[in-house]
Amino acid sequence: MTGVMPAPLLVSVRGAANTELLQKHLPGCAVREIGGLATADSKLASRAEVLVLRSGQFLDADRLSTWSALRHVIRAGSGLDGIDVEALEDRGITVHRNPAPSADAVAEWALAALLCLARRIPYGHAALMAGQHTKQHCLAPPVSRMRVAIWGAGPVGRACAKALSPHVAEIAFAARPTLPSALPARPADELPGWADTHVVALPLTAENRGRFNAPFLASARGRHPLLICVGRLGTLDVDACLRALADGRLSGLALDPVEPSDLPLWPDSTPPGPLNLLATPHIGAQRHDVRAVLDAWVATTAAEVLTPEMSVPR
Repeated sequence: MTGVMPAPLLVSVRGAANTELLQKHLPGCAVREIGGLATADSKLASRAEVLVLRSGQFLDADRLSTWSALRHVIRAGSGLDGIDVEALEDRGITVHRNPAPSADAVAEWALAALLCLARRIPYGHAALMAGQHTKQHCLAPPVSRMRVAIWGAGPVGRACAKALSPHVAEIAFAARPTLPSALPARPADELPGWADTHVVALPLTAENRGRFNAPFLASARGRHPLLICVGRLGTLDVDACLRALADGRLSGLALDPVEPSDLPLWPDSTPPGPLNLLATPHIGAQRHDVRAVLDAWVATTAAEVLTPEMSVPR
């Protein structure tokens, strides 16, 4: 008796894709949703040909050995930190990602963060929640006179510059050899003494890990800047930034890319009292339109690699 070949299997980490949409557009394929890579069933992992990931998941060489049939990884977003790209390449596994749809939404969050921090809204709110009325401590400079440094010129960095430029005095990107000549730029070592606000939109590479640390904060302290992170949290020395915020070297700190693995976020040594601090659970791209576009793109990409004869309307 001839054996029946099992259906191609796609595994999606919860929250990374619209499972119903995948099932609708992948007839003849098996679609399974799991809570996370750390708790994935080994039998399921050994059969999966496609894996759909969101941020906050870690796929290193050791964990990859469990996914022995894997041919494609679909990243429903932009960041590749946590994914051992070299190990995937060595196995011949293709990585698909789509950073463009979320860029404008993240930039919208960056603008909201700039306005909140500049007007010291988080500080005033935290003080009120602690029973303190601190109107006199919320005197703020005008946003329209601010200089903004953008660190990172990918889709998110460029979108942040576009969103912020109508509201501020000047914008400059941190200069790099690969920076497009059309973008305004200044040498990176000049930006700490120039900018009133720093927007960090960098990938988490070895070069960028902990880049915004005590030495950077010391070089920027003359301007008492705002620091807004829309990239990866690992690009900051968070403890050093909190200390700088408490003692006034930073005027405000905004952190969006907070993942469950980053918790608890604040060390026990964090200074008490209200801080001009905005922290959100990686919601920059959490907009209905972005989610719909990414869900459709994941379905399209999965259909192309699992069942090439199928097509999903874009």
